[in-house]
Amino acid sequence: MSTSRKQVILGAYLGGVNHHTAWWHPRAGSQIDFATFEHTARTAERGRFDFFFLAEGLILRERAGQIFDQDIIGRPDTLTVLASIAAVTEHLGLAGTINTTFNEPYELARQFASLDHLSGGRAAWNVVTSFDAFTGQNFRRGGYLDPADRYARAEETLNAVHALWDSWNDDDLVADQSSGRFLARADAGKFAFHGTQFDIAGRFTVPRSPQGRPVILQAGVSPQGRAFAAANADAIFSPYGKLPEAAEFYRDVKTRAVAAGRSADEIKILPSASFVLGDTEAEAVEKYHAIRNEQVTGQTALILLEQIWNRDLSGYDPDGPVPTIDPDPDAAPIIQGRAFVHQDRFATARRLREVAETKKLSLREVVIDQFERGPLVGTPAQVARHIDEFVNDDGSDGFILGSHLVPWGLDEFVDRVVPLLQDRGVLRADYTGTTLRDNLGLPPVRSGTSDRRHAGTAR
Repeated sequence: MSTSRKQVILGAYLGGVNHHTAWWHPRAGSQIDFATFEHTARTAERGRFDFFFLAEGLILRERAGQIFDQDIIGRPDTLTVLASIAAVTEHLGLAGTINTTFNEPYELARQFASLDHLSGGRAAWNVVTSFDAFTGQNFRRGGYLDPADRYARAEETLNAVHALWDSWNDDDLVADQSSGRFLARADAGKFAFHGTQFDIAGRFTVPRSPQGRPVILQAGVSPQGRAFAAANADAIFSPYGKLPEAAEFYRDVKTRAVAAGRSADEIKILPSASFVLGDTEAEAVEKYHAIRNEQVTGQTALILLEQIWNRDLSGYDPDGPVPTIDPDPDAAPIIQGRAFVHQDRFATARRLREVAETKKLSLREVVIDQFERGPLVGTPAQVARHIDEFVNDDGSDGFILGSHLVPWGLDEFVDRVVPLLQDRGVLRADYTGTTLRDNLGLPPVRSGTSDRRHAGTAR
């Protein structure tokens, strides 16, 4: 294959509290034991993946005031897990989801700069927001933010964190020849940030980390979310796994990045995807349908639709038709703690009814058909070809991959698909960079004495 083809970025995510994980499988492992995280990370590194990604839920999800009885409960603290994984890997990036709504810039800057030092330059922060009082009840400040303010706080939080990271320059630690120690310059670590959310000043305790700044990840579908990500993120999670929607999203975000004064290459677009492999295409499709039928039970299908309808649908037959009643967006939320990704409840309900009518599907079959993260289904050769062509047709810059089987599922992809991607010349045979930024093809972030930034304001 031509070496001019785009290189595929690969991230690995660990399936957790959701209906995509086959927690009942005889070979399924714990969601809490360190061995689960270690095996997934080591497998990803063996496959020359760019990074390991952890999502985070800040509260146990509920339906009508009761904990979901089909959810997996339990996930250790993200940064603790990533720091532990840093000790058993050498090259793999370590990406963690941490909320801007309930955390302070100083804490965030210190935690991620520390992880970047401990890992030798492999830290990444997935910047997310939370605006609901249900999640906020676990925190001192509660649900104090109006939904419209969440990106304002997120952007100011990120700007403040950047000011803290940039308070140290690369040359602020100077070798003292007489003692053999490194001494800090007099103004090292000084910062001041004045905004609408934060008014802070002091000295930052962590010297500039190997990447200068840890990699910033973000997910945003709305125009506001896309604008925030295009201006601030190094990579953005795309919700689109199929063309042409994926290519349209790709072009839109890259265009927004250029409009924000950046190069289009400075932001990477990465959809998440599951995979099912077979020795033949027919075998893979059969396995995929069997897995999905087990994952999406009748109860699961009803709960997924309840989040859209915001109504109690327990009286509906999962094997019957999609509800004809309209959603009730003004009622108290029946589902709590699950991110709402549908921009328009009424339009989504209409679309599901139209799909059901066109394809002659029941309620549960519609959910199986529509609530999937762009699965990669086929033989290893077919999946490798699809990934290569999708990336080189500018549907994305890579994929974040996860399996229904935790933690063993990723092994099959690494053993059977990775060698084919390497043969096609679109995946590294070995790591060449020393940091996550290097491996992602992102420009380095360095700061010299002449461009020190002691202060920042919300843009």
